[in-house]
Amino acid sequence: MKLNHTCVIPVNRAVLWNFLMDVPRVSQCLPGVQDVKAQGANVYEGTMKMRVGPVNLNLHGRIHIEARDPEAGRATMSAEADDKKILGGIRSRMSMVLSPESTQGTVFNVETDVTILGKLGEFGQPIVRKKADAIMQEFAENVRRQLVEEGT
Repeated sequence: MKLNHTCVIPVNRAVLWNFLMDVPRVSQCLPGVQDVKAQGANVYEGTMKMRVGPVNLNLHGRIHIEARDPEAGRATMSAEADDKKILGGIRSRMSMVLSPESTQGTVFNVETDVTILGKLGEFGQPIVRKKADAIMQEFAENVRRQLVEEGT
């Protein structure tokens, strides 16, 4: 399933880039994510707890930053996570692009190609897409709040 999310964060591109590349720090803006720790160069491990439909998920996984181009404002990542209790998981590849947008701030675009495995796949794309949209909306608001309101 392919997902595409775009938002505008009212800070300059360099500030947003530096924040997004600090994975343990930016992970605090992602709803349900806990205990993100570096596991080597560009590899991070953590847990994400969330509810999808009638099921509570406890996904444990890794994210790997595969490429970074600060000059172009582009990065690619892969992630994999599993919930041992419900025998399901996700595998995804994400590409992120930051584009300056005059006085409004920086356009943040994320394209994700996600594969849903096991029982998670039984929910169907509309439910998963709706959940992903809600998570991304909350994430963008949390990033905006962190960078603008808290001034960090």
